[in-house]
Amino acid sequence: MNRTEKAELIETLQSTLSEATSVVVTHQIGLTVAESGELRARMREAGAGFKVTKNRLTKIALQGTKYEGMTEMFSGPTAMGTSPDPVAAAKVLVKFAKENDKLTIVGGSLDGEMLDKAGVEALATMPSLDELRAKLVGLMNAPSTKLARLSQAPAAKLARVIKARADQLQ
Repeated sequence: MNRTEKAELIETLQSTLSEATSVVVTHQIGLTVAESGELRARMREAGAGFKVTKNRLTKIALQGTKYEGMTEMFSGPTAMGTSPDPVAAAKVLVKFAKENDKLTIVGGSLDGEMLDKAGVEALATMPSLDELRAKLVGLMNAPSTKLARLSQAPAAKLARVIKARADQLQ
């Protein structure tokens, strides 16, 4: 790899990191091409990315970003998952690591806040941004639905009473 390719890789890593809300660092030892492809496909489905990194270049790319404190995590056969959604990368990687012992979680960062392995696993148990939005809409919608039901109830009761009286008279 020549200097221009290295510079381009560093630039790409920095742009990926600037767009990411969360970064998860993993070690993968003995991961086959098929397993790696499956993991990448799962990450894409979740809206996240997964990249095997060169430690030296990644440490350079981390300088000047909010993830600068993660440099010590990059030693050995590392890869990183990034995501604009705070929990997407952590969810997919933790689930895959439970299914496949060749991938281990080292740590991560959520918007510059360093996380250890337990922190990443805790992050993976949280609901995603879309799930939280759906819950919020449901909570906001529930009172108006109840109000509409209550306002219709007296009219419905009156209609049932009139119908019952009409049935009695016949």
